[in-house]
Amino acid sequence: MSPTDLQKRLLRLFERHEVELEPDEDWLLTDGDFPAIRANWQDGTPGRLDVDLVLDEERQIELSYAGVGDDPGRDALDRFARTDLPVLLAACWYVTDDRKLDLAQWEIGLRQWDAFIGHVAVEGADVAAPPAALAAVAEALKNESLAPRMHWIRLFLRRQADGALASEVLLDNEPWPSGDRALASLAWPAHAQAYDVRALVLLDVRDY
Repeated sequence: MSPTDLQKRLLRLFERHEVELEPDEDWLLTDGDFPAIRANWQDGTPGRLDVDLVLDEERQIELSYAGVGDDPGRDALDRFARTDLPVLLAACWYVTDDRKLDLAQWEIGLRQWDAFIGHVAVEGADVAAPPAALAAVAEALKNESLAPRMHWIRLFLRRQADGALASEVLLDNEPWPSGDRALASLAWPAHAQAYDVRALVLLDVRDY
């Protein structure tokens, strides 16, 4: 997929949610400013779609999606649209679809936070993630000292057919061992096939 084609697809995706963005080289800007978003496609088996969302001059959310099939670029973009896009739309562009994410208020430290919680996506097997998955992450966050600004948590876990677990939980793009331990401590369903689990949570402080 060419960069121009990818940018057009991304632009149309936001237009379907009534968010008008302006192309500026390889970026799409909001009224000429932040938040700004771009996507980059890398061929491979599978291919990989990288999405960068810049909140301001210092903070950038980094997300990636695998793409397979006859049109792997579209497959990856569809995966982005189904899973993480509703969270980004609600937290960054104030476009909320209650059917596609959950909203909550979390108390972390001495502050109240708006939590924009993406639905947990499971791929590879017909199983459900433990109901306590995101609650475990929220509990782990209580031990963190979060600056009064937007933060994001990206969760990824793979359960192999033999029961082995591998997780990668990032807090503001950085490895977060407490999040890894929180996910690994849960009872993930057994299945004859390996499966992947992912979710995105954005936090925005309420009292700052």
